[in-house]
Amino acid sequence: MRVIEVRVVKRDTDCDILGKNLHREVLKMGIKSVKNIRTAKVFRLEGLNEKEAERFVLKALIEFSDIYSINARLFSSVSVEVGYKPGVMNPEASSIMKVAVEVGFNNLKATDTSVEYCFFGCPSKEEIETILNRLLVNKTTQMVIKEKPKTLIIEGKAGKVSTIPIRQANHERLKNLSEKGKFFLNLAEMKVIQDYFQKTGRDPSDVELETIAQTWSEHCGHKTFKAKLIINGQEKEPLIVRLKSVSALYKNEVLSSFVDNSGVVSFYDGMAVCGKVETHNSPSAIAPYGGAATGSGGVFRDIAGTGQGAKAIASTDMFCLAPPDLAKEILPDGCLYPWYLLRQVVDGVGDYGNRMGIPTNNGSFHFHEDFRAKPSVIVGAYGIIPADQCQKGFPQIGDKIIAVGGRTGRDGIHGATFSSGEMTDRTISVNATAVQIGNAIEEKRMFDALLECRYKKLIRAITDCGAGGFSSAIGEMGSEIGVSVELEKAPLKYPGLSPWEIWISESQERMIVAVAPENIERFITICASYNVEAAVLGEFTGSKRLIVSYWGEAVCDLDMEFIHNGLPQRVMVGKWEKPNFLETPIVEPFGEKKLKYNFFKIMNHLNICSKELIVRRYDHGVQGTNALPPYGGASQDGPNDAVILTPILGKPYGLIISHGLNPILNRIDPYWGSVWAAVEALSNLVAVGGNYRETWLIDNFIWPFPDEESLGALNLSVDACVDIMHAFKIPFISGKDSLSGTYRGKQNGKDIVIKIPPVLCVSAFGKIPDIRKTVTSNFKKGGSYIVLLGKPDYKNMGGSVYCDIHKIRGGEVPRVDLNQQPLVFDCLHRLISQGKILASHDISEGGMAVALAEMCFGNDFGARVDLNKMPNEILSDSILFNETPGCFLLEVEEKLFCSLDELFGSVSYVIVGRVDGSKLASTLSISRSNHPHNLSLTCVIDELKEVWKRPMKEVFCD
Repeated sequence: MRVIEVRVVKRDTDCDILGKNLHREVLKMGIKSVKNIRTAKVFRLEGLNEKEAERFVLKALIEFSDIYSINARLFSSVSVEVGYKPGVMNPEASSIMKVAVEVGFNNLKATDTSVEYCFFGCPSKEEIETILNRLLVNKTTQMVIKEKPKTLIIEGKAGKVSTIPIRQANHERLKNLSEKGKFFLNLAEMKVIQDYFQKTGRDPSDVELETIAQTWSEHCGHKTFKAKLIINGQEKEPLIVRLKSVSALYKNEVLSSFVDNSGVVSFYDGMAVCGKVETHNSPSAIAPYGGAATGSGGVFRDIAGTGQGAKAIASTDMFCLAPPDLAKEILPDGCLYPWYLLRQVVDGVGDYGNRMGIPTNNGSFHFHEDFRAKPSVIVGAYGIIPADQCQKGFPQIGDKIIAVGGRTGRDGIHGATFSSGEMTDRTISVNATAVQIGNAIEEKRMFDALLECRYKKLIRAITDCGAGGFSSAIGEMGSEIGVSVELEKAPLKYPGLSPWEIWISESQERMIVAVAPENIERFITICASYNVEAAVLGEFTGSKRLIVSYWGEAVCDLDMEFIHNGLPQRVMVGKWEKPNFLETPIVEPFGEKKLKYNFFKIMNHLNICSKELIVRRYDHGVQGTNALPPYGGASQDGPNDAVILTPILGKPYGLIISHGLNPILNRIDPYWGSVWAAVEALSNLVAVGGNYRETWLIDNFIWPFPDEESLGALNLSVDACVDIMHAFKIPFISGKDSLSGTYRGKQNGKDIVIKIPPVLCVSAFGKIPDIRKTVTSNFKKGGSYIVLLGKPDYKNMGGSVYCDIHKIRGGEVPRVDLNQQPLVFDCLHRLISQGKILASHDISEGGMAVALAEMCFGNDFGARVDLNKMPNEILSDSILFNETPGCFLLEVEEKLFCSLDELFGSVSYVIVGRVDGSKLASTLSISRSNHPHNLSLTCVIDELKEVWKRPMKEVFCD
């Protein structure tokens, strides 16, 4: 039966948001010949006649504001149609097929969707091609559709299982096998595999080699973190041993750590909360929308795969990207434009979370030109689960292996191994199949079904199909007892997949569940009631072997011990020498004009400016739990330091989520830069009323490929995490390393190596018994005192935004007194709990000056700041723009002035000003009259705010 084309467009041009946004971007590119752009959604339907197709359109595909056509175009203009490549998972098509069954069109055999872009005006062919290449077509997953397909049904015959001759291979042959197979295994690892099969007396199948490669990948095997280390000539314990052993010393209220898909801690009323933060850097580098979206989907599944299944209640995103206005001349070959990456990763995270009803309510954006080749895309999720169901489950002999959720296709092939290697100028074309396409609606249905199954205690064990797909999920779940899998029973998106592709595919929205035989029927019935597919793939056997068959043919028979413990431990050598930056110190007059120029330039800096336009694209209020939103105050312009949720509805219990990172600091000093990140995460949490003593940490190391220098820096970063745990007596309970942040390729045809600034992202989450005992950052009351709490390291300005605008590193990173910092945190927590603090804001990027401005923004109040009480030997720019973490600006009521010494006790504090409650032409004035460099500065709040908001408007608005 022929394929019927249906086009649907918005009746009103103003409602065509996709067309309007694209037209804005085209004008930004300088293409003025395009006067307007309209878009049409194209649905292709196979199996229905025209009358049936029209009924289906009216019933399922259009809204009252739409018009449609069947087998006819709606606009007579230059048009281009863009859709997914054949075999790439199309989430809309999958949903349409399910809807068709639900509304009675069972004869719909296949469907597909695309978008037709109609250009009005007189654009040239070259201009249309530029628009396609730069804005519309991601060549890894999409294509321009030039001919109407004769059929939508994908046909194919599965390839045969191959035997790989490895036993007699020489060293060169082994290295070639690893490279061509995209295994990313070194010669020593390939020789261990060779030795295993020599002893077995046979050569491996392609399924077996793929299984070992993904299990032993850096992404899954954490080879660097488990390696024996020699740093600057001295032996050191493996990184992961140091982190886990110290974490184990501080297990207060920790219910599960480093053993499950997320870390779990005790909450209230018999409930527990869990957290997981991951990276999706490599996929996002070549397909940013899909990479970021499926990154979020992956951490949501980590939450769902914790214990017997947790409910996701929060989503976070922390992005490190190149500046959106990066000069084209320094963009490496094979890399996407930074402004395109920024928009796409924002849309990817927002679309996935919003569609699932999971609030995205904590995050940050960091910019540096050395992320231009490899961005760092960090996504996190938090969940809630009954405490008596939070322990990792283990299957029993005879339990069935059930695949739940989406079907398996070629998307995500070699994702685990691809993410473990360096990026090159060929990555975007060679590794296209490593990018997954997400279907948030599928995942939402699956989660609802699994939560009901958990409630009815039908789940013995559960995990998600992340990196490595079935191979990883089933292999890890059955690592202690053994499994038998019949691969032909896996539901496929289309025929023609070879067994090894089915086995390691990372197609999204899939979970593996161990279910007792007597509960199989009930489990599958519940899944079906949510329109979720569930298929029994095999069982847990007790053989301690991984046995996989395909239509009766044995395709994999491996010893579980070898798979999971046969990886040889690496011995890695690292060194780190403190860099010597020969820089001219900043020496300039402190006239009001120059100081104001610097202040405004800092407020306009990409690492300081308002990210509200991004945050507002996310739904942070869904689920009705948001007790402290990202922005506060009457004008909703005051950025808060953390988010607070009430995950048990109707109860005052709060969950606080925060984080800290500052990548450029680790280039200067990876130890103190990492301390900065951890203290910043805790400061954000304490600033809103949290108690650091009831807080738990998650680490994410996003590092250049571990050569000697990068490994030496990583070693110092781990040392910092260890010292942080000792200083605050709290543990890391989950974490992830991503050590492939190096690009080796070409820039304008010349060889180039770019290492990302090393990133340690520390996420913190803690509980608070009563959300009423929290504060926001915005000033509340005219006449209140502004107090600086804590003791900044004024001598060191290294890595600050102030130094960046002067194009220097700036010397040493600010250092935190880890002996005194807990006292500062305890003091602030006590005062907020007692209701003595009206507003609180930690000092972070941009220093005290930026914190002051942001505290003014929420209610459009002004402030009068007098620095005469500051140490006379400290220059004013150091006072205003120093970025020592763990220090705070507080608003304290005027009536408490006489008791400040009693309130703060032995903790260092200085009164720096008063709040001006007048909202008419409010100003921020800063003065210092008793210093050789007299200081007098007055800034209008509205002007500061406009400068602060401008950069993201230039990216996301006209």
